Amino acid sequence: MKIQRLKMNILFVHNNFPAQYKHLVEALAKDPDCKIAAIGSRTAQPMPGVDLHRYDLDKQDVVLTHPFARRFDLECRRAEQVLYTASFLAGTGFRPDIIVVHSGWGENLPLRAIFPKARIINYCEFYYRPHGQDVNFDPEFPELSADGLVALAAKNANALLALVDCDHGLAPTFWQQSTYPKELQSKISVVHEGVDVDLVRADSSAELKLPLGRVLRAGDEVVTFVSRNLEPLRGYHIFMRAIPRILRERPNAHVVIVGGDQVSYGALPPLGTTWKALYFNEIAGQIDRRRIHFMGHASYQTYLKVLQISTAHVYLTYPFVLSWSLVEAMSAECNIVASDTAPVRELLDDDSASIVSFFDHEALAAKVIEILRNPKAFRARAQQARAKVVAAYDAKRICVPKLRAFFNASHA
Repeated sequence: MKIQRLKMNILFVHNNFPAQYKHLVEALAKDPDCKIAAIGSRTAQPMPGVDLHRYDLDKQDVVLTHPFARRFDLECRRAEQVLYTASFLAGTGFRPDIIVVHSGWGENLPLRAIFPKARIINYCEFYYRPHGQDVNFDPEFPELSADGLVALAAKNANALLALVDCDHGLAPTFWQQSTYPKELQSKISVVHEGVDVDLVRADSSAELKLPLGRVLRAGDEVVTFVSRNLEPLRGYHIFMRAIPRILRERPNAHVVIVGGDQVSYGALPPLGTTWKALYFNEIAGQIDRRRIHFMGHASYQTYLKVLQISTAHVYLTYPFVLSWSLVEAMSAECNIVASDTAPVRELLDDDSASIVSFFDHEALAAKVIEILRNPKAFRARAQQARAKVVAAYDAKRICVPKLRAFFNASHA
């Protein structure tokens, strides 16, 4: 796609910059017609060609705030820090033509006041609903009470403010766009940020050194599972219950799990434990513990090796934000076994993956075992998954050009 070049100043605002914007920022920063600035928190990472400004936000005590308003209280406190940082940036003479902001933390709130002439593009990741999405999806956990449902509705307060205030919205998938109120969906365009298909690809020579020194290689029987944190929302409990049968029927198989023991999105575990420990302990007496390997929060290079040595890769999720790891597993030509949930179905079908009910750990185990027995039989399916990514989610050739064209249209 040929990109029309326009001179513009662009401001990215994300507490964990560059986050979703990495590939886009890399391209824009190399363009002499673009001047790039960014605002982020202490965790924001510098990038070449980007004028990064960090703000500090100490841990906040909102115990005296009404429970329904606590999230918005925290968002306002973060917005205050962004206000100071954006004011300083304005004092340097920088005037953005376009601002790209993720509204999940309240960072959007002061931007219109500081930069009234800028076109604001809001990253629309998710809108909470009491039914049909992640909430009340899993019967294993109690349904939300009336108080819980009110608190859930209140979580959308800033998402609504951001979408009404912005000039355009961007969502990475059509399903995520569909979570927003119908009367506002027309304001949201769908363009995925993309993945680096040149980097994330199959490698028959890949090796992974495990924490205790053992080396697993492409061609070994390896079952993989990846999540930022190991929690029910990403199907960790379902996957763990499938492991005993997998290891019993495939005596040479090993399981490699990437992810931390905190909570990213869903409910908190019982006091005094973690979801990781809770569900591991549920199966610990049924398995050879030497064949299950927890990698914790792995580096990106280690994570890629995990995908490249995988014989069968499991991806499960409630109806929620789609993980980057699924798109990257497709790009790496993994043999994927995935949950039959709406976000997954947007990317995968029966020609590119094995799709099973989210709740059926026996069906999950059976599909994984089938792949382990004869992975070559699933080669064409894995290649089809990569072909989908190359055609629609290639950051360099597809997604970044689309995003830049979108910016140009917004600026014109």
